[in-house]
Amino acid sequence: MAASNVVDPQVSSHAQPATPAAAASREPPADDVDARVARVASRKDDWVRVPIAERVALLRRCLDGIVAVADRWVKDGCALKGVSPDEPLAGEEWVGGPMAAARNARLLIESLEQGAQPKPRRVRARPDGQLVADVFPLTMFDRALMGGVRAEVWIEPGKPATQGAAYRQPPAGKVSLVLGAGNVSSIVFMDVLYKLFVESEVVVLKVNPVNAYVGPHLEEAFRALVDEGYLAVVYGGADVGARLATHPQVDTLHVTGSDRTYDAIVWGADEAERARRKAEDDPKNTRPFTAELGCVTPILIVPGPWSAADMEFQARHVASMVAQNASFNCNAAKVLVTARGWLQRDAFLEKVERALAATRKRKAYYPGAEARYRAFLERYPLARQLGEGGEGVVPWTILRDVPAEEGEYALNNEAFCGVLAEVSLDAKGPREFLERAVPFANDRCWGNLSCGIFVHPTTADEYAPELDRAIAALRYGGIGVNAWPAIVYALGVTTWGAFPGNPRSAITSGSGVVHNTLLFDHPEKSVVYAPFRIRPKPAWFADHRTLHEVGRQMTRVEAAPTWGKVARVALTAMRG
Repeated sequence: MAASNVVDPQVSSHAQPATPAAAASREPPADDVDARVARVASRKDDWVRVPIAERVALLRRCLDGIVAVADRWVKDGCALKGVSPDEPLAGEEWVGGPMAAARNARLLIESLEQGAQPKPRRVRARPDGQLVADVFPLTMFDRALMGGVRAEVWIEPGKPATQGAAYRQPPAGKVSLVLGAGNVSSIVFMDVLYKLFVESEVVVLKVNPVNAYVGPHLEEAFRALVDEGYLAVVYGGADVGARLATHPQVDTLHVTGSDRTYDAIVWGADEAERARRKAEDDPKNTRPFTAELGCVTPILIVPGPWSAADMEFQARHVASMVAQNASFNCNAAKVLVTARGWLQRDAFLEKVERALAATRKRKAYYPGAEARYRAFLERYPLARQLGEGGEGVVPWTILRDVPAEEGEYALNNEAFCGVLAEVSLDAKGPREFLERAVPFANDRCWGNLSCGIFVHPTTADEYAPELDRAIAALRYGGIGVNAWPAIVYALGVTTWGAFPGNPRSAITSGSGVVHNTLLFDHPEKSVVYAPFRIRPKPAWFADHRTLHEVGRQMTRVEAAPTWGKVARVALTAMRG
């Protein structure tokens, strides 16, 4: 979820050179917007004919550009969020910004250098015939940096594991309008790269007003694409976004944001008009439209023999999934699903509360956060506020014993602030819990973007068939097993997007995927598996003491891996 580029033109302010105010001054007049679109449109047919070697050269220049702007990019992100660039919390801006973008660009280079037919570790068939590609780790660097982590891309049932459709048979030239997200700064970089280098469409990027500071950095980093006319960047509010979405030279649309934005574009901004058009299946905008939208992300806590240290680690894990980026993430933990009969349930929840209470408060930089928070408090007056609040701060808050009922507010509304609901299901053991938790997650929690499962290794071994069936049955585009599902976002070799099949009349978490640097034509979902207790401390943990150093070093590693750089990261991470 991100602030709308079409229906919510709110702007946050911060005090670095590339402020939203400065970006607003860059907002072009209408005729200049038309000129930028026209220039990109004039290059769409040329782009599909650009050979792979030339695309690789452009990507290398973009990767160099990402590294060149990284420090300034991070400083501006820190200024928006009230963080010093010299403190550990600044690491979130490195990891969620330049590091992820650099990794994405490098992986695309490697895939194109393999003729747009990159090799996964292996592709295997499940007993029902569905194909699964093992995509991580691919290199010794992967193993060294994320030991014990592995990832899969599941192919849609009945479909082949083919790759690189836009390179096997070049499509007709198209102009894609990308409506940028307002929260995680790497999103716009990675969305632009995907449209250009995976789908082979030239791009007009409309930067989101919330983090308009990103635009100048992207223009500088991707100067090679801008100068060649394959990319144009446009600034402005909702009126500019709405105009671009209906521009006659725009062929396709992509948004990372809210389902409300999607509905306003497809069905109309007026509520009555939307309802009528949906009822008649008469969309106002019929352009092909991919979208990565919100989710009420559930985390399934499988009962098992957790030690006190296990509970402590996973409580910090959950707290970090809530707190990262002040909880302004579409994959933030929002519903903790427990077994009522698990003897350790109360002890674990108490540890989660203590971990949240000990987590530093964050600036609620994202528009509407305090209003959304008040709406939750009105419906859940027994909510437990943890840690400090204050002006411009939404305190970490847990809602215990939320009913597992259809239509329940906390299960159907993405808080997009520091609220975590807890639902206990009538189950005691792992088998019974999984049988009930999977349909609960699929049918009662709004959205199908991201989901997590925490399971003790002894339980995972003893109930391996049940766990495998649960993963197969979960209708989510990204699943983390003992890992925050945001890792699916960050790895790049995995796909990121909603589970396929959302109709445009009920789009929920969206349609289509991004990232997907192995260029799969028919991905269904991606699954990441991690050790139950990850060592060294994961980069997304809120209490990481050296994250700003790790994030800076990891950006350099992802741009050009060497064993010397990897060793420095490992030594720094061990001090976290």
